[in-house]
Amino acid sequence: MPPAPRKPRVRSYDPAKVRAALEGQVRAVRDVVDTVCAEPDARALLATRTRLGEWTVRELIVHLVGALELLPHRLVEPGRLPARAEAGLLDYVAGLASSAATVADHTAVGAAEFAEADPKSVADRFDQAAGKLLGALAEADSAALVPTAFGAMTVADFMVTRLVETVVHGDDLADATGVAVRHDRQALAAVTRLLADALAAKAPGGSVEVRIPPFAVVQCVAGPKHTRGTPPNVVETDPLTWIRLATGRADWSTALADAAVTASGERADISGQLPLLT
Repeated sequence: MPPAPRKPRVRSYDPAKVRAALEGQVRAVRDVVDTVCAEPDARALLATRTRLGEWTVRELIVHLVGALELLPHRLVEPGRLPARAEAGLLDYVAGLASSAATVADHTAVGAAEFAEADPKSVADRFDQAAGKLLGALAEADSAALVPTAFGAMTVADFMVTRLVETVVHGDDLADATGVAVRHDRQALAAVTRLLADALAAKAPGGSVEVRIPPFAVVQCVAGPKHTRGTPPNVVETDPLTWIRLATGRADWSTALADAAVTASGERADISGQLPLLT
């Protein structure tokens, strides 16, 4: 009997670099929101449907406001916390699908409050949320704990989850509005790596090598392990395509047909493992 696949290592992220990346990514998304809300047809743009089902651009911005304010809020009102962290980043990724309904409910409540708000008020509300987060980041202890739906998490790890929110939903905003988002490079790198590690955790093994240059390479899927030379099963794509595949924004077969993904080898079809979160 072959040995059981080893659990993938959990990658660590330097808190100072994550903090800088989050500041850069929040500013990048804020530029998109400000641009959209300053357009002559801003009301129509805010009412545009996104690729997230029923959500409009307005609702997507409301969701981002909530995502940005979550850390400052929980730092101020942490409640009772355990002595050590209960959840890590892979727990966060694994649990996102189960929390989707709660997220949708919270977004609906927030959107109702801003249903008639003029575009400038929407932009101002996002700016306020961004300011709260950036202010909290300047004072937060990265080793401190904050409560989450998945258990207590360190501030350092929670900052990485905010990178996921702002990178993924920044891309959603760009897709819906046509206003490009200039993702912070380190933010894009961290989200790419986290989702690659989540794939390795979901499908442990060493028979397929997934390459996402220039940020990540992981091995996954049980089977014969590659040790040297050219791997027999290789998947390669760019960071944004990978993030879209991992989050259900892109379809595997379409990405292959468009040459956004290359997959060589009889085990290289990893569509059964995707998306990792929705």
